[in-house]
Amino acid sequence: MYASVRDELRTTLDEIRQAGLYKPERVIGTPQSATVSVASGEVLNFCANNYLGLADHPEVVAAAKEALDRWGYGMASVRFICGTQDVHKELEARLSSFLGQEDTILYSSCFDANGGVFETLLGPEDAVISDALNHASIIDGIRLCKAARHRYANRDLGELEQRLKETQGARRRLIVTDGVFSMDGYVAPLAEICDLADRYDAMVMVDDSHAVGFVGPGGRGTPELAGVMDRVDIITGTLGKALGGASGGYVAARAEIVALLRQRSRPYLFSNSLAPVIAAASLKVLDLLESAGELRERLAANTALFRGRMAAEGFDVLPGDHAIAPVMIGDAAEAGRMAELLLERGVYVIGFSYPVVPMGQARIRVQLSAAHTAEDVERAVAAFVDARRVLKG
Repeated sequence: MYASVRDELRTTLDEIRQAGLYKPERVIGTPQSATVSVASGEVLNFCANNYLGLADHPEVVAAAKEALDRWGYGMASVRFICGTQDVHKELEARLSSFLGQEDTILYSSCFDANGGVFETLLGPEDAVISDALNHASIIDGIRLCKAARHRYANRDLGELEQRLKETQGARRRLIVTDGVFSMDGYVAPLAEICDLADRYDAMVMVDDSHAVGFVGPGGRGTPELAGVMDRVDIITGTLGKALGGASGGYVAARAEIVALLRQRSRPYLFSNSLAPVIAAASLKVLDLLESAGELRERLAANTALFRGRMAAEGFDVLPGDHAIAPVMIGDAAEAGRMAELLLERGVYVIGFSYPVVPMGQARIRVQLSAAHTAEDVERAVAAFVDARRVLKG
């Protein structure tokens, strides 16, 4: 049987390669940092979600080493059997306080967190209203529930209001949006979304994976930026980006929501507990965030410098001030070739194409970090200019 399946799979893989959509994985031989080692040598890293540069921070690494000695390597169990340690409860309490929510529940990833919310809270008599550009984990999570599913165009408040009017007969309604849309760097209009939620008696859920740690005056994410921390009902996020870069996710929400998730959320009930070393290191990250103003300022400066210099050089960079700075290319094969040319010039970036982004909107997603220097940014811009010259012939 597999012989025929194998041939079909090989054909599909060949088609992906021919379309310029194949996604190779480059191996780095160093810790995640502003500079990493790959097969071609040492390169500047402009494609990691290491926003605050904490992935290899000495204090975070030290906390992880200490946690191994104190708490062990792993739990070998799920939370409700024998997989909960003090360090898990402490991290949940710290995240709740930091995000201004009543309680928090940890997951092995934010993908699992988003996969565990909708099925638990919503049934056939309910409705979920989702931004069209929400993360794949939100889309998959919604598919698992039996609620009526509605979409609105990206950040389109008029269409969101129309969906709210159409679903007024539902028992519960949940508006769900990314706080920052990862392929574009656009920020959701949360204040206006919360206004609509209040007007039409709906709940609001935000996946803030690309914001918590560095967006907002205190790094508390897009709800803080929009001044609606007390009006968002559910926040999901990751420990794998600005908060240290390892893995793990969470849902921070109203107390009753978290309590029900502990009882019925399948990714939580049937997945091993977050490794204690990650929980302990994440606590150290939260300590560092209390005095991370300088890191956030450096990230903002690097972002402004890159965006300004690229615009001056005539590149099409999507507007905004987020550290995600998409350089629009259009053609998938051309984006892949541009990424190769940049790597040859010592800048590690990735070309994103369909199905990660819409067909015909391929791009190089540059991600700035507080770990970068102004000189690093200037080198990256110069590499883009030279790669474009070669690409255009």
